[in-house]
Amino acid sequence: MQSELGLSNTETGGIATANLIGYLILSVSGGALAARYGPRIVISTGLAIAGISMIMTGFSNNFVTVSFWRAITGIGSGASNVPAIGLLAAWFAQHRRGLASGIGVTGSSLALIVLGISVPYILKITGNEGWRICWFIFGGFTILLSALSITVLRNNPAEMGILPVGVTEKTITEITGRDKLKWSKVYQSGKVWHLGIIYIAFGFSYIIYITFFSKYLISEINFTQEAAGRLFMLMGWFSLFCGLIWGAFSDKFGRKTALIIVYLIQSASFLIFALFQTCTGAIISAFLFGISAWSIPAIMAATCGDILGPKLAPAGLGFVTLFFGIGQATGPGIAGMLADTFHSFSPALLLASLVAITGAIGSAMLRKT
Repeated sequence: MQSELGLSNTETGGIATANLIGYLILSVSGGALAARYGPRIVISTGLAIAGISMIMTGFSNNFVTVSFWRAITGIGSGASNVPAIGLLAAWFAQHRRGLASGIGVTGSSLALIVLGISVPYILKITGNEGWRICWFIFGGFTILLSALSITVLRNNPAEMGILPVGVTEKTITEITGRDKLKWSKVYQSGKVWHLGIIYIAFGFSYIIYITFFSKYLISEINFTQEAAGRLFMLMGWFSLFCGLIWGAFSDKFGRKTALIIVYLIQSASFLIFALFQTCTGAIISAFLFGISAWSIPAIMAATCGDILGPKLAPAGLGFVTLFFGIGQATGPGIAGMLADTFHSFSPALLLASLVAITGAIGSAMLRKT
């Protein structure tokens, strides 16, 4: 797409920024809308908006129109993703939420693996217009997901006359959510703010690792482009069940303990990548990151449900996602400046490792929900 539309690297980065801005705006308000009107309608509408804007991206012919539709896609993504994960709090009791959230975020790993296989193939067989075909296909698939969501999803088990997994009769009032929403529980909660600050560490550190992973392998560890791609794909396979494993771990041993361990694993991954510039070091680093990659979002989703209850969980998750986005937005720029200054990505990776450790320290200071 960059080549076909004659976009510079700065413009291409601007397109990604537009998408991120749209996502962050609706991550916060999408969670609140889901709490007020129900996740089902918000998720379905968000997916429809994302699908349509992806198709329109495929019709775009310049930087301005691409940026506009990518921002709209971000809005649709934020409106669907956060309420979808937050919805799980209504369907599972507290001692099952970690596992449920872990299963939910596993979809991200599966999607990346599928896209990693399918996109290069589509581009290969369709030529210069292949990038447009990709947008059309995945936009259309997202619209189908929207239709499936409005048909299948329910806001809570009570709509089907059943109880959530692990919930007893005496807690059914909380699940049905008849009580008036108390927004102060979300935005004035010290525990929620604490979660958000911890979440910054994940957004900042992981995005540095992911953004410069392949370039670092090629420029400083002498990997070929193909070998770097294979290791990136392997890391995706490693990550496939990380949310499920650590989500279940958090159910059994506590959210705080799980967060501390995962942050320390990721810190070790970034540290090894920075200091051991060998094939073995890179594989160990990729393995450690893979087995912990998406577990923090899963644990955060479960913890929001623990603190706020099923009704306000999407709003809480949306609020802490804003902090995650701040970390994600600032990480690559700082890492790039460090790389330009020291002519190596190692200092940026060391910084990512240090920030992940601060996430572990912050997690250790969490109070029980």
